[in-house]
Amino acid sequence: MPRGITIFKKNTPATPANAHYGFGHRSRLRDRLLSGGPEALADYEVLEFLLFAAIKKGDTKPIAKALLARFGSLSDVLNADAKALQQTDGVGEHSAAALKSVAIAARRMARSEVADQPILASWQALIDYLVIDMAHLKVERVRVLYLDTRNRLIDDHHVGDGSIDEASIHPREVIKRAMDVGAAALILVHNHPSGNAEPSKADIQITKKIAEAGRLMGVTVHDHVIVGREGHVSMRAQGLI
Repeated sequence: MPRGITIFKKNTPATPANAHYGFGHRSRLRDRLLSGGPEALADYEVLEFLLFAAIKKGDTKPIAKALLARFGSLSDVLNADAKALQQTDGVGEHSAAALKSVAIAARRMARSEVADQPILASWQALIDYLVIDMAHLKVERVRVLYLDTRNRLIDDHHVGDGSIDEASIHPREVIKRAMDVGAAALILVHNHPSGNAEPSKADIQITKKIAEAGRLMGVTVHDHVIVGREGHVSMRAQGLI
């Protein structure tokens, strides 16, 4: 270099050690979530944000959109089996666990709304809990909610999985358990994986048999609730009990 000539280099700002692709996007997404209310983020953006906990760097948008394309909806993604989630490119054990934890939290929040409260006085909270807990199931599940004299939940009994008929749910066994746990009343619950919650003939027949067995033993059958993806049906509201 010739004497007396000085070369000035353009100052380049130092890159923060924790900077990474999408850092600004993550900040903006967080700000919208905190300030914009429940509808601030689209479904894929909710998934993006949830994936941040497991994927510290990089763009999670393609993964979020791939999950929605594969499973169909935000609810279906969160309720999917962990191994099924991991079949999507970019989703590992940590990511699957982050998504599953949200579904668990939602169920526990919904259940807390009905715990230690008269069920009949908090009916919508009960329906919300049952829909969150059962509408996504791929198999038919039968449960009996046993209530005390104040209609508070004392036992949420999983009877079994499969079609609801006398082969899977025995009226005498349902009432016997009521006596064993000291229940004064009960609510039958099951889901229809097809999505349509309208009661079948078998649903109606078994409900009437359990209600009659309950009357003989002084146990009231308040209702039989059927849950489906398309909604829910109360058999009492339809005049079937």
